[in-house]
Formats: sequence, C-alpha cells, structure tokens
Amino acid sequence: MNHFDKVKMYLADLGIPVVNEVLNEELVIVRDQSQGLNNLVIDCEDPVLIMEQFIFKFSTPPSSNVLLRLLQINRELVHGAFVVDNTGSKVIFRDTLQLSNLDRNELEGSINALSLAMAEYSPELISFANN
Repeated sequence: MNHFDKVKMYLADLGIPVVNEVLNEELVIVRDQSQGLNNLVIDCEDPVLIMEQFIFKFSTPPSSNVLLRLLQINRELVHGAFVVDNTGSKVIFRDTLQLSNLDRNELEGSINALSLAMAEYSPELISFANN
C-alpha cells in the first residue's frame, strides 16, 4: 500500500471525513467542525506528510506583540505550529511527519494537537484576526 492510500485509510479509521481529494497531487482536504478541522490540507510530499490549515488573515499588519504571542503559543503545542505565510498576512497551522514510518497514532496525535490548539486558543486567535 502506498503512503497516500495509507493516510486515507488512517483518516477513515479515525472517522475524519475527506471533503476533497486531488489524486495527482496526493492530497486530501478534511473537515470536522467538532474537532476544529476546517479544510485541513493533508499532502503526501514524499518523504514528508504536510498538514496545513488556514486559521485567519490579519486585517492590518501584525504587531510584534502578536507575533511574540504566537511564538509563545507554539511552545505549548504538542505537535505543529502556528506559522505566518510568505506574504505575512495569513496565519496557518502547519505540521510535518515522516511518511516512511507514519502510523495511525502519529497522524491522530497531530490532528488532536490542532483540535486542542483551536479549543484552547481560539478566543486569542480571533482577537488577533480582529485587530
């Protein structure tokens, strides 16, 4: 079984619905609002699995205090991190895992880390987006 099929099998086992699939790119988009998953992109880019979810767009350029706070939040996350895209205007949750030894528990842990981060930090993230 190839890595992409294995990832899809793990997602099915975890009950996480795939809402879109791009076969030639070996990526899926999943959504489960109850877990804080909103168009989470899971991309098999051998040798790594890349997980990214758009969180918010800054309405104005972020202050150094906001960027510092995002770094502080990252320290508390079990897996992944909140990152700023190349334009400096969007915050994205990003995590990467090795495909060669990926197992279901590892994928589940990364997804749960995003869910926990959204549950714990969403009020703060919303305030960052609104400033």
